[in-house]
Amino acid sequence: MNTFDTEDFRKQAHLIIDFLADYYQNIEKFPVRSQVSPGYLGEILPDSAPHDPEPIEKILEDVRSNIIPGITHWQSPNFFAYFPSCGSTAGFLGEMLANGFNVVGFNWISSPAATELETIVMDWLGKMLQLPEAFLFSGGGGGVLQGTTCEAMLCTLVAARDRTLREQGMENFDKLVVYCSDQTHSAFKSSNFQLCPVQLELEILSDVQNGLIPLFLCVTIGTTPSTAVDPLATLSEVAKKYKLWVHVDAAYAGSACICPEFRHFLDGLENVNSFSMNAHNALIKSLSTYPEFLRNHASESNKVVDYKDWQIMLSRRFRALKLWFVLRSYGVEKLREFIRVHVEMAKYFEGLVAMDQRFEVVVPRLFAMVCFRVVCCGENDVNEINEKLLESVNQSGRIYVSHAVLDGVYVIRFAIGATLTDYSHVSAAWEVVQEHADALLA
Repeated sequence: MNTFDTEDFRKQAHLIIDFLADYYQNIEKFPVRSQVSPGYLGEILPDSAPHDPEPIEKILEDVRSNIIPGITHWQSPNFFAYFPSCGSTAGFLGEMLANGFNVVGFNWISSPAATELETIVMDWLGKMLQLPEAFLFSGGGGGVLQGTTCEAMLCTLVAARDRTLREQGMENFDKLVVYCSDQTHSAFKSSNFQLCPVQLELEILSDVQNGLIPLFLCVTIGTTPSTAVDPLATLSEVAKKYKLWVHVDAAYAGSACICPEFRHFLDGLENVNSFSMNAHNALIKSLSTYPEFLRNHASESNKVVDYKDWQIMLSRRFRALKLWFVLRSYGVEKLREFIRVHVEMAKYFEGLVAMDQRFEVVVPRLFAMVCFRVVCCGENDVNEINEKLLESVNQSGRIYVSHAVLDGVYVIRFAIGATLTDYSHVSAAWEVVQEHADALLA
């Protein structure tokens, strides 16, 4: 019995699109940060699933009345809390197609287009970033779309670990050392919260003298607390001397590097092993699985990529379709313009902060995020006042910002990146901050 009713699906899909269009049209009317209390949904929804089918209209009404109040609206133009999770109509449409096809592209034969499109768009992305040829499929390397940055990091760590253990022996597993930036630890940063090459080498030498094995260095291009950029060129030279695997985590600022004026932050990539989601073919030796039912035909095996061997999990979605839609719908120049506008808005906000003597910009602004704080607090604890200011602002529902602690200093992070944000939202956000600061400092 065919349970897929084409006309019913068409009707429901139109209702969903209309619902989302209305949501975006009215998104500024909602409190940016959800104002609900823990457990709110359990008090509203039934404690068991319905016995009979319910119409889409009733379900959407429940979304409107019950779900939306519990959403923190990441796409709101007044969302400045975390790094952006940008939405676009092109991305939505690509996601719809990917979900509709619902393929599981773990190897080439399971859906050739899913694999081949991913290899193509990853090379497109690599060329946009001007990555060294060795990072591209066309140059013998290659890229993969992981689900999260954490997955990419885990994959590269596994590849680095296994490469080193093959050379040093499995008995040395507990001697491996990973190096990364900790912005709250003075031994690993400069005044700009960067990982210091001199201190890194001192740590490596100390570990070697103690019988440990340097394994992996993570260099960050745009750290989460402050968007600091580690000095990639000099760090990679240090790592090269001691045969460390170098991974560049550019989860935030990597996208900005498609703009020529930011590309210099990636100078030194020729000396690294992996970049963002690109862990090269060393992954295959650590993550490959070859049961009979997952093998391609013998005539295809040496000619294709099996992405199951480039990740921890077996199953994978048709992620490349969404990226393909976005790259084609906007083009490189429009994407660059999108990034530049957000950087200019952050520069504008930075100027607003500088004009109020009660505030200071704590770290140099590099991209589209400003770290600032109140400094005129009388005899009050500066960190405590800034923490109260942040919570007061967020409870208002008018804007949403987040915080970080940099070397013991509590700062407010103002990250611009939502698709709908413009200068009027930035100006209004600063007015909100000033109003709440007035009340706290009165």
